[in-house]
Amino acid sequence: MRKRIVILGSTGSIGTQALEVIQKHPDSFDIETITAYNNAELLIQQAYKFVPENVVIVNKEKYNFVKEALSKLPIKVHSGEESLSQVVKSPSADIILSAMVGYSGLLPTINAIKAGKTIALANKETLVIAGELIRALTKEFNVKIYPIDSEHSAIFQCLEGESQNTVEKIYLTASGGPFRGKDLKYIKNIKPKDALNHPNWCMGNKVTIDSASLMNKGLEAIEAKWLFNLLPEQIEVIVHPQSIIHSIVQFQDGSMKAQMSLPDMRLPILYALSYPLRLKTDFPRFSFLNYPQLTFEKPDLEVFRNLSLAFNVMRQGGNMPCALNASNEVAVNAFFANVLIF
Repeated sequence: MRKRIVILGSTGSIGTQALEVIQKHPDSFDIETITAYNNAELLIQQAYKFVPENVVIVNKEKYNFVKEALSKLPIKVHSGEESLSQVVKSPSADIILSAMVGYSGLLPTINAIKAGKTIALANKETLVIAGELIRALTKEFNVKIYPIDSEHSAIFQCLEGESQNTVEKIYLTASGGPFRGKDLKYIKNIKPKDALNHPNWCMGNKVTIDSASLMNKGLEAIEAKWLFNLLPEQIEVIVHPQSIIHSIVQFQDGSMKAQMSLPDMRLPILYALSYPLRLKTDFPRFSFLNYPQLTFEKPDLEVFRNLSLAFNVMRQGGNMPCALNASNEVAVNAFFANVLIF
């Protein structure tokens, strides 16, 4: 049977790639609902292409525009944040793909869990700001979370079949972003366009800025703690510029498992949606001959201070990760507005 998918944030980077993946596997997936906060034009294009049962435009000022544009299609159009919490409860929905950016993804994800829905999670902030709550709710409502971040998907895949074995440590890999090898003097003069020039990954603006500062890796470490029930000392970040090994799990006997592929977010998206199956793709394949060297190095914590900050708040616990996430969202917005240096 085809799985029916609700995509929260269909016009963002993860959302658009998820639709591409789903389009290539029409026998496996149906789109039930797509949502966007403000990008009404792209949302309308997606609605014409996929004809979902529901469309949500969160910005109420654009509701009439979207409703009129889709008036000839058999689509229910909704608006407002409250609509997000309703569509995730649909009895016919199988998977809720949470791809909204920042704090906004928390409440719809909570409501989806309470409705007993499987979660494909690309919104790391949900676990950063409310990891303890989310973990308790998934246990209470017997809900599975399948991670979409490439690093967490890699760990999830490495842990398949290892439920009886003890994890000693996990290694989250980081490309190092556009400022790997740069010093503090260089960092002080960068602009948003410099930070958005990621060498390996195509992501949305917020995630790309976080990746450039390594805050993204710090948030991923906090997310990994809750996803895989780890202690902070079991998590280590290593810089791997080629972005081929997406993460590594080390077991108590010293053996290690790694998940490898070319950097392509469509792979973890597809795995989260199709789990436990691996569906056939035409994505480019990795060749060792094209990568004769895979290198690793320690992150420069003097330049990338956000990484140390994230580990510090993870150790402190409580509401400190939530405060870190909120502060970072404000800082990223200020950086884009050219009122704050990197």
